[in-house]
Amino acid sequence: MGTFSIWHWLIVLVVVVLVFGTKKLGNLGSDLGKAVKGFKEGVKTDDDETTATAKIETDAAKGETIEGEVKEESKT
Repeated sequence: MGTFSIWHWLIVLVVVVLVFGTKKLGNLGSDLGKAVKGFKEGVKTDDDETTATAKIETDAAKGETIEGEVKEESKT
């Protein structure tokens, strides 16, 4: 009684398709895929920035010269 058989899941799937339609479900799947891809890219970018910051801190701790450009903040 606590578990569903394959027939229960098929009936639920048919009802969902009838209620929402295949086009709307396809769009939902596509949007979900884009969101997951964007999330993965965001996490990867964050990891890259963290790694770069850690390298700069390590180089500074060793006494090595860090090349860069100084920019003034504009006060508007």
